[in-house]
Amino acid sequence: MIESRPDNRPGYYEFFCGGGMVRAGLGDGWRCLFANDIDPRKAASWRANWGADALHVADIADLAAGDLPGEADLMWGSFPCQDLSLAGAGAGLDGQRSGTFHAFWSLARGLAADGRAPKMVVVENVCGALTSRGGLDFEIICQTFVDAGYRWGALVINADRFLPQSRPRLFVVGVLDNAESRGLELSAPAEPFHPPALRRAVDRLPEDLRRALVWWNLPAPAAAPPWLRDVVEPDGPGLVWHDEARTARLLAQMSPTNLAKVDAVRRNPGGGVGAVFRRTRRGPDGERVQRAEVRFDRAGCLRTPAGGSSRQILLVVAEGRVRTRLMTGRETARLMGLSDSYSLPVSHGAACHLTGDGVAVPVVRSLAEHLFEPLAAPTAPRKQAA
Repeated sequence: MIESRPDNRPGYYEFFCGGGMVRAGLGDGWRCLFANDIDPRKAASWRANWGADALHVADIADLAAGDLPGEADLMWGSFPCQDLSLAGAGAGLDGQRSGTFHAFWSLARGLAADGRAPKMVVVENVCGALTSRGGLDFEIICQTFVDAGYRWGALVINADRFLPQSRPRLFVVGVLDNAESRGLELSAPAEPFHPPALRRAVDRLPEDLRRALVWWNLPAPAAAPPWLRDVVEPDGPGLVWHDEARTARLLAQMSPTNLAKVDAVRRNPGGGVGAVFRRTRRGPDGERVQRAEVRFDRAGCLRTPAGGSSRQILLVVAEGRVRTRLMTGRETARLMGLSDSYSLPVSHGAACHLTGDGVAVPVVRSLAEHLFEPLAAPTAPRKQAA
C-alpha cells in the first residue's frame, strides 16, 4: 500500500479572489485552502481555471472563522477600491464596498481567537488609500494590523516594473509579532517601492503605529518589462478595427503634444503600437474637454469597463497608416501577466471586467519569492487569543 505524502506547501486564504490572479502569482508552490468572492461571474472564471474545491461564493460578511479550514500561512484581501479611489465618493472605509475591509479583519480576528492566526496578512488596494479622508483610512488600516498583533509594512508597487501597464497599487504586508523576519527588513525606506507619497503618509501616523512599522526589502526586478507591442495579438479576421471616420475623430481629440507622438511613429519605418485612453482636461477657458492621450511604451491602468472612458484603445501605425480598435480581452489578460492558457470569459466586456479588477500576476510572484516564502519558512508558534 502506497502512503500519500503530506502536503508541506504553505497554505493561504484569498478573499475578493476574482478570477484567481493572486493564485496564479503564488503558483504551484502554495496550497489554496479557501477562496471567496461574491461575484458569480468572476467565480465562474475561477472554476474554469482552478476548479471548485476551495471556492466559496458568498458575501464575506456572512462568513465566520469556522468556515475556513486548516491553518494558513497567508491571508490575502484585495478588498474593493471604489470608496477609496479618486473617482469614488470619498466614503473611505465607511463606504459599503471598501468597508468590506472590516469584515475581512473580523475573520482574521476570529482565526486568532481559535489559535489559527495566519503568519502573514496582506491587503491590496489603490494608492488613494494613503490619502483617503485626509489619511484617516490609512491610519485605520495600520491600526487594525497592530491591534491584531501584526507588525506591518507598506509598499507601493507599480506593475510597470514587470509589465507594459501603469498600475500603481498599495500593498500592506503584516507579519505576526513573533515571526522571524531578519534579512527581509530595511533600516530606512528606499526607492522604488517606498516612494515619497508613502513616506509622507507614514510620517502622518501616530508614533505607536510607526514603532510597529517594517520597511520591507523587496528588490526591483532586474529585467526590463516587455513593450506594449509584445502583448498585441497578430492581425487577423477576428480583430474588429474602427472605420477611418472613428479613427479620425479619436485623433481630433488629441492635443498637439499627443499628435506629435503619433506623427513621430508614423515617420518611423517600423511603425509602432500605442495605447489610447480618454481623459477629461481643462480647456483654455477653463471648460472641461475630453482628450485622447497616447503612449507607445505601455498602457494606462486597466479598469473595469463601466464606461467608454475606461475602455483602452490600441493605436497601430504601420507603413504610415494609423488604425485603431478596442483592446481584446486576451491583450488585457497579458497586460495583467496571465498566460495565454488562462481561460477567459467569452464576452469581451466580462473578460475586460475580470482583468481590470485584478492583481498583476508578476507583482504577486515577486512578493511571494522575496517576502512571503521566506516568512512562511520559519516554524514560529501561532499567536493565541489574549
